[in-house]
Amino acid sequence: MATDLKALEALPPSTTFRRIDFDTARVDPGFLPNSWFLTVNGRKPWASMTVELVPLVYVKRPDFWGIEVVAAQRGIGIPLEVPYSVVLEISNVLGTAGIEVIGATKSEKIKVGSGQDR
Repeated sequence: MATDLKALEALPPSTTFRRIDFDTARVDPGFLPNSWFLTVNGRKPWASMTVELVPLVYVKRPDFWGIEVVAAQRGIGIPLEVPYSVVLEISNVLGTAGIEVIGATKSEKIKVGSGQDR
């Protein structure tokens, strides 16, 4: 499995997706026990961009699982700054202590789990 990850990392990086910044990030409990949702809000520089939350890949579970905030231009570009809000169910991508939301110029660690208020 580690060799598969090394082969994947050796491939050329995408030029379509870019990390973008976020203003706020929060984790809320789901309806089922031990289910969690990450909501990230911010402003995207182009109205025609799509924003996604993409968990990083790990061989061993980290303390804080990294989740990148990425955007891609779709179709004809509309250079107008607009707000965005994206949600990701993170119950299966939790580090031992929580998650780390990673934007273009900042990151934020959020503790998730039994210590968090439900």
